[in-house]
Amino acid sequence: MTDALKRLSDEGVAIWLDDLSRKRITSGNLAELIDQQHVVGVTTNPSIFQKAISQGDGYDSQVADLAAREVTVEEALRMITTADVRDAADILRPVFDATGHQDGRVSIEVDPRLAHRTRPTIAEAKQLAWLVDRPNTLIKIPATKAGLPAITEVISRGISVNVTLIFSLERYRGVMDAYLAGLEKAKAAGLDLSQIHSVASFFVSRVDTEVDKRLEKIGTDEAKALKGKAALANARLAYQAYEEVFGGERWAVLDRAGANKQRPLWASTGVKDPAYPDTLYVTELVAPNTVNTMPEATLEATADHGVITGDTIRSRYAEAQAELDALEAVGVSYDDVVQVLEDEGVSKFEQAWNELLDSTKAELERLAQSAEA
Repeated sequence: MTDALKRLSDEGVAIWLDDLSRKRITSGNLAELIDQQHVVGVTTNPSIFQKAISQGDGYDSQVADLAAREVTVEEALRMITTADVRDAADILRPVFDATGHQDGRVSIEVDPRLAHRTRPTIAEAKQLAWLVDRPNTLIKIPATKAGLPAITEVISRGISVNVTLIFSLERYRGVMDAYLAGLEKAKAAGLDLSQIHSVASFFVSRVDTEVDKRLEKIGTDEAKALKGKAALANARLAYQAYEEVFGGERWAVLDRAGANKQRPLWASTGVKDPAYPDTLYVTELVAPNTVNTMPEATLEATADHGVITGDTIRSRYAEAQAELDALEAVGVSYDDVVQVLEDEGVSKFEQAWNELLDSTKAELERLAQSAEA
């Protein structure tokens, strides 16, 4: 069952699970995935927590205590989510130690309502790092324009970061620049650079969803022939940019000071179109020093029938560029696509967060009333 996942790991791809819930922690499922399915990390986002808390009864005891204390809904939500992340980080701690602190990490996101505000994002990141209080935590900061200076500042303070919601190659270069600037500030402040880690979450499947919709609307045979190509092409060119930046002299100075490369992380790897292979965004994005964070269904599909054929990125840069050029030629604007996706990404997480606040508020009120009764 796990040969494909082992092969993937052997190729330099760290397998992270894109999901977390209290039930997954307390049932032993997370520990089992680590032990049997080569999972070495966990990512969360507001949508994942919204699903976990609204559908699970494993939170009742903690929520009842929070209700008794009459805490605000925002405080309650942070207590609930950071408890899950803390427990998951403890389960992953042996992996963290065994991999020299590279893997065994759990990500938690800043309040998505702050995505376009730099200073509050920095304050929230510091607060989350303090609340979770585990060295193997990554604080997720969105790669909005306001997020970039926040990334630099948070990294400069020695807090490890997962940069999320990256869709465009230009913005990805801005993310890498923000990371290097943060390391340079940390170095000037005398911090130990070897203790600072980062991943850059480059989103995949949503690109095909948006581009394919536009190609279908154009409707020509030439346009339809390009369906299912944009996401992989975009990700492969992102890896090319990663190789350029982390092969340059600016990086070499930091490398000599003990810094860690910011690994590309393939996010949104669950296939949305059933016409495509369900392992498409795993088997076709294999390269050293990357992370693939998978929903459980994608993890299981890869374990069951994924075929890992070695590096599927580095020999295909020219092909990837030709495919993006072809999209422009038939009338699909790359710049418009990636801006729409960033806006939608922030909006979806903000909506999930607001739904999470509403459901948490309802649970606090329900349990407070039942305690009174």
